[in-house]
Amino acid sequence: MIHFLYLVGFGFFVSVAFGVFSNGTVRDRILYAGKTFLEFVGISLIAAWVLYFIPW
Repeated sequence: MIHFLYLVGFGFFVSVAFGVFSNGTVRDRILYAGKTFLEFVGISLIAAWVLYFIPW
């Protein structure tokens, strides 16, 4: 569970940084930050689900 919290925290802070340094209106920046946050978490969960089934 702690790994998931680290993932969410990392995704949040990186997404906020991406949103701050991106170009566009405030609304565009917020949407970009939200999209990148969901991509961080979603792709990580999909990768973890796929790797779960690989017998090590």
